[in-house]
Amino acid sequence: MFSPSQEEHCAPNKEPVKYGELVVLGYNGSLPNGDRGRRKSRFALYKRPKANGVKPSTVHVISTPQASKAVSCKGQHSISYTLSRNQTVVVEYTHDKDTDMFQVGRSTESPIDFVVTDTISGCQNNDETQITQSTISRFACRIVCDRSPPYTARIFAAGFDSSKNIFLGEKAAKWKNPDGHMDGLTTNGVLVMHPKGGFTEESKPGVWREISVCGDVYTLRETRSAQQRGKLVENETNVLQDGSLIDLCGATLLWRTADGLFHTPTQKHIEALRQEINAARPQCPVGLNTLAFPSINRKDVVEEKQPWAYLSCGHVHGYHNWGHRSDTEANERECPMCRTVGPYVPLWLGCEAGFYVDAGPPTHAFTPCGHVCSEKSAKYWSQIPLPHGTHAFHAACPFCATQLSGEHNCIKLIFQGPID
Repeated sequence: MFSPSQEEHCAPNKEPVKYGELVVLGYNGSLPNGDRGRRKSRFALYKRPKANGVKPSTVHVISTPQASKAVSCKGQHSISYTLSRNQTVVVEYTHDKDTDMFQVGRSTESPIDFVVTDTISGCQNNDETQITQSTISRFACRIVCDRSPPYTARIFAAGFDSSKNIFLGEKAAKWKNPDGHMDGLTTNGVLVMHPKGGFTEESKPGVWREISVCGDVYTLRETRSAQQRGKLVENETNVLQDGSLIDLCGATLLWRTADGLFHTPTQKHIEALRQEINAARPQCPVGLNTLAFPSINRKDVVEEKQPWAYLSCGHVHGYHNWGHRSDTEANERECPMCRTVGPYVPLWLGCEAGFYVDAGPPTHAFTPCGHVCSEKSAKYWSQIPLPHGTHAFHAACPFCATQLSGEHNCIKLIFQGPID
């Protein structure tokens, strides 16, 4: 399997143009039961053999529901805005030869290119763990990419269903803009955050905004599904940048441009870093046994040589069963090196290359989950407030979606080298 950057090195004339990739936060390289079809942890957007984009054309104001159906049954894409029982505005869309459209949502119907399900924190997401009531829209959003350089990608709330319609019912937030065109928001909204300074070592979190059905940018509503829209942010656009985050209320996606992926460490590079750490033969300072990070395809099974760490101080050990401070706090242990008390967890290498802002060595661990990555990557994700529920925000590990805690959300690891 090619990593993103390796794909870029394949004969550029034969490979289709790659617009970018969507990577779902909370999965360390693949879904727990494996990536299958349109349901996977990352989705690459390539230039289509034939353009499938659409653009607004005719507007109809209709007074009966029957007439509205007649308009939207022509096999043409349309967006219906129900203003009242006896008034609907239908905006027909026509083919756009200059763009490609990709749709994301919870539905498994054919118009959805990338099927996304609710992310369960801690990577416990599997077929058995069914979300009783998903908050992700069946047709959540669409990404429209220009077919000619610089291949600009734009995001819009809502996707067209199997009958090529987007339907905003009476209760949906919708309005007529001063220039006369209709617009609206989806039930739980599509939020976007563009990082300041791109997706690099110097990046800083941006501000979360809401994207409308027509792609305008608004400040957040009071809660996700509030009737009242936020304020229009006129100097910002719906153009996705390398590192833009898209939140669908139940899952958060990271957008990486093809160029951004070209400069990102590959899976091969992460594997080389893993081998480098293991070659240095780090040891447990108490048991004096050699520690080793398990191979990437064994990333969910705790192994005998697995490194463990005290997350309050960062001292790395092998597994041991002492140091418990109380029966109630099973995970609170006292570090034998420095007597600091805190969580004691196995360390896992962050395998999803798309989440790294640099190619530095894996020296820092997120707390309390123990996923390990480079210092710059750990510090970047540690300060990003990710949407949680309908109105909360908190930092989370990108590899498993666990809410971060501790003094700085991450800790520098202290390895002991071999004594010989």
